[in-house]
Amino acid sequence: MSVKYIEEAGNAFAFAAAPVSYERCDAGHINDTYFVNCGEGNPKYIMQRVNTDIFKDPIQLMSNIKGVCLHVAKKIKAAGGDPDREVRKIIETKSGDDYYVDPDGRYWRAYLMIEDVISYNTPDSPELFYKSAVAFGKFFNQLADYPAETLYETIPNFHNSVSRMNDFKKAVAEDKTGRAAEMKPEIEFALSKEPLCSYIIDRLADGRFKLCVTHNDTKLNNVLMDAKTGEGVCIIDLDTVMPGSVLYDFGDSIRFGASSAAEDETDLDKVYMDLNMFEAYVKGFVGELHDSMTPDEIMGLPMGAYLMTLETGIRFLGDYLNGDVYFHTHYEGQNKDRARNQLKLIADMDKKLSQMQEIVKKYL
Repeated sequence: MSVKYIEEAGNAFAFAAAPVSYERCDAGHINDTYFVNCGEGNPKYIMQRVNTDIFKDPIQLMSNIKGVCLHVAKKIKAAGGDPDREVRKIIETKSGDDYYVDPDGRYWRAYLMIEDVISYNTPDSPELFYKSAVAFGKFFNQLADYPAETLYETIPNFHNSVSRMNDFKKAVAEDKTGRAAEMKPEIEFALSKEPLCSYIIDRLADGRFKLCVTHNDTKLNNVLMDAKTGEGVCIIDLDTVMPGSVLYDFGDSIRFGASSAAEDETDLDKVYMDLNMFEAYVKGFVGELHDSMTPDEIMGLPMGAYLMTLETGIRFLGDYLNGDVYFHTHYEGQNKDRARNQLKLIADMDKKLSQMQEIVKKYL
């Protein structure tokens, strides 16, 4: 991205002072992110160019984020907290908008930077994973009375496992890269799980599960932790906030945080569901949300973990069959490794599902 475009965008926002420098952040994989320094004594900011290849309607995207952030800020203020620190604060443009559109039609936004916090890519202990569960549970409680049906679907069918399975079957049938033959065992295993894919959406449809505000990307690195106390401070990366089921967010956390290995680990003997980590997260999550969830939802949590792992596995595998056109890869065959990894995790959950259900019962 040209420095000229970055500076033009920076000058459009109502920062406390004129920016003196911009530093690119390489941690994200979707939006272009920059740290904005406005000089000594002034707050720091985060500025992003929204990736409109992924988020087709950035105006709807920002409407979701603004609505959720303002709602949470009111709850934080009422509880005596600090809304500038505990929820994302959107910085308006000098003309009072929530976003800036540059001359080439690129959409930009800015947030106040939250300082003295740490984020972790992987949980190194059950205690850390527990604290992240408490933070996400608190976030859900703050949004429990938000009208989820008023939110836009920024990515339609994002966690619709039936739709994801149909996309996967299409990728198998088309076999654009001729890779299906080498992945035959993985494809057959994934297809055998198709009858389970409607578990959540059927229960949303008939009212057994509630439609609520979901984050949809509940990895540990989307919780900012206080650098001194180690407690959760703020939930970030709200681009995929949409209406859905609480099982989506629980499941994605478990898929990522309770796995024994990184999601591209190639030694599949190292990949399994860590029940100690699973229980730590259940304890924190249900401990925060037990009054907001129905017994059916609580007992469905293990299936949430199962389906989010399956969904991610078939998305990786489908992208590999399509030629690696969606997920960013760092080496040839990474999506193949990711897919095998996630499907191995599913195979281990097949053996441990009853144990996972017994753990959940302890906190019902």
